[in-house]
Amino acid sequence: MSILDAEVFDFLTDLQINNNRPWFEDNRDRYRSVAATFEQFIGGLINNIARFDPDIGRLQPRQCIFRIYRDTRFSKDKTPYKTSLGAHLLAGGRSHEANHAGYYLKIAPGGSLLAGGAYLPPGSWLGPIRQAICDNPAAFKKIIAQKSFKNYFGTIEGEKLKTAPRGFAKDHPEIELLRYKSFLAVHNLDDEQVTDAGFMGHTTRVFRALQPFAAFLNAAAP
Repeated sequence: MSILDAEVFDFLTDLQINNNRPWFEDNRDRYRSVAATFEQFIGGLINNIARFDPDIGRLQPRQCIFRIYRDTRFSKDKTPYKTSLGAHLLAGGRSHEANHAGYYLKIAPGGSLLAGGAYLPPGSWLGPIRQAICDNPAAFKKIIAQKSFKNYFGTIEGEKLKTAPRGFAKDHPEIELLRYKSFLAVHNLDDEQVTDAGFMGHTTRVFRALQPFAAFLNAAAP
């Protein structure tokens, strides 16, 4: 079983300090080693998640892993590299991120997390999510009230409208849920958790608790 050892954080920490192309080229072999370790970890994670979400089992790690190179064309920040490793495991691969919930992993010194849900979904998905909540609020509330969900995520997160969304009354009984513009579940990690030998098992358990939430959102996907 793959482990994300201290080598991963050592490289990312050094990259935060030396985020430039000459340093990266001088340390490309280190990056290749770290990238291979991360890819192996994601491969193992795909196999584990497939036990409770079979669609994930069709993925290859490279369909899920984010490139380390930043797109700086429209950014004031011209540093060329991301200082984290990330992957998003969802049916069909990352090309479906705009209308499908999955399992998101970010590894960064002092900023690692596991998450999932719908981040600022387009109207073609956001509208049906709100309607699904409106049609069956008890089912949605039961999911986010599950002990395992609350233990790992607490409650859902996301930006909210200041008022009721179009088509819904301000005094709608589910207005607090319907005001969300994003529906997210986030589980923050410390560095010691990530490099622990049991991290794969922990990640699998967190994502197992996330699966019903993702399934509800995906049932509303266009």
